[in-house]
Amino acid sequence: MLIVGRLRLGLSQKELARRLGMRMQQVQRYEKERYRSISLSNYRKVAAVVGIRPHSELLEEPRSGWVGAQDISVEEARKVVRHARKRGWIEGGRESIEDGLAQLKKDIAEHVVEYSRPSMLRTGLNVREDVVDDWSLLAWKSQITRRAETIAESLDVDYNPLDLGWLTDLVRLSSDADGPRLAIDFLLQRGIVVVAEPAVPGMPLDGAAFVVNGVPVVGLTLRHDRLDNFWFTLLHEIAHVVLHYRTGLATGFFDDIDKPTRDDLELEANEFASELLLPEHRWKRSPARIAMKPGPIIAFAKALGVHPAIVFGRIRKERDRYDLFSQYVGHRGVRKHFEDFNEKEPR
Repeated sequence: MLIVGRLRLGLSQKELARRLGMRMQQVQRYEKERYRSISLSNYRKVAAVVGIRPHSELLEEPRSGWVGAQDISVEEARKVVRHARKRGWIEGGRESIEDGLAQLKKDIAEHVVEYSRPSMLRTGLNVREDVVDDWSLLAWKSQITRRAETIAESLDVDYNPLDLGWLTDLVRLSSDADGPRLAIDFLLQRGIVVVAEPAVPGMPLDGAAFVVNGVPVVGLTLRHDRLDNFWFTLLHEIAHVVLHYRTGLATGFFDDIDKPTRDDLELEANEFASELLLPEHRWKRSPARIAMKPGPIIAFAKALGVHPAIVFGRIRKERDRYDLFSQYVGHRGVRKHFEDFNEKEPR
C-alpha cells in the first residue's frame, strides 16, 4: 500500500526519503522488506506523505503515553493538569489530578483518532521520543487544533501554495507598532491560521506548522516575549507552509528555534526565513553587521523596512553575544498583542 502510494505520486525513493527526513537507504530497506519492521510512528508518517489512510487496526497502541499515561510522573502530571486548567483546556479547578488526567486523555485520544499524533518533535540534532514531552506536546497540539478548527470555519479564502507575492508584505508589517497582531490577520486573509497558545512549562517548543482539515496552521508558544524571536519563529513556520506544504506539513513540524539542526527541511526553513527578513546580499555589505553602536543598525533596519529588533537579534546570534543590545530586541513586545494569551480562569 505504501509503495503503491509512492509510485502513484511519481516519487523516487530518494525524494520520499527527503520528504520524510530520512536517509534513502532507510526507505530502500523498508520497501525491500515490505515495511514489516517499520515503527508505528514512522508508518503514520510515510502514510501521510504518500496520501494513504492507515488501517485503523494498525493504529492501536495498548501502552502509549497518551492512552494511559502510565509513564508520566505524579509531578509531571500535576504540572500538565495545572497548566491545562489555567488555560481552560479542561474543566474544573478543584478536582483531583486523576480527574484532570482523565479529561486530558479523552481530549487527546479524540484528537489522535482524527489527526494521528506528531511523529517527531524536532529539537535540532536529535529527534525526541520522550513520553513526557509527547504527552505535553499532544495536549498543546490538540488545543491548537481545536482553536484552529473554530477559526477555519469562518475562512472565506483557501490557501494557494502557488501564490508567494505576499511574503515581502508580511515582513514589512514588522515595522508597524502593531506588527504581530497585523501579521495574524494578514495571514488569515491568505488562508493560513495562526494560533498563539503557551506550552506546558519546560516544554522546548517555539512554534509548529501542520494541517487541519486542509488548512495550514501555525502554532506559536511565545515562550520568548521578544520581537526578534517572534518574527524569526513566525517566518520559520511560514517557510514550512510554503516550502513543505506537500512534503511534510501533513505530518507536521514542531520546532525549538534555540537548538542547532542538521535536518534538511529545518535548514531550508531557517534559510528561507533569514533571507526574507534580512536578504543576504544586503546584509553582507552593510556596516550594521560590524557596528558596535545602535545608530547604523537602526538605519539599516529602516532602509530594509523591517523592525530594528530583527537586525539586532541577528547580530546577537552571529556574534554569539546575547548581552549586546538587549534593550533593542523588543522585550515584552509580543504577548501584549494577544489578548487571550494572558492567564485564564479555569472554565
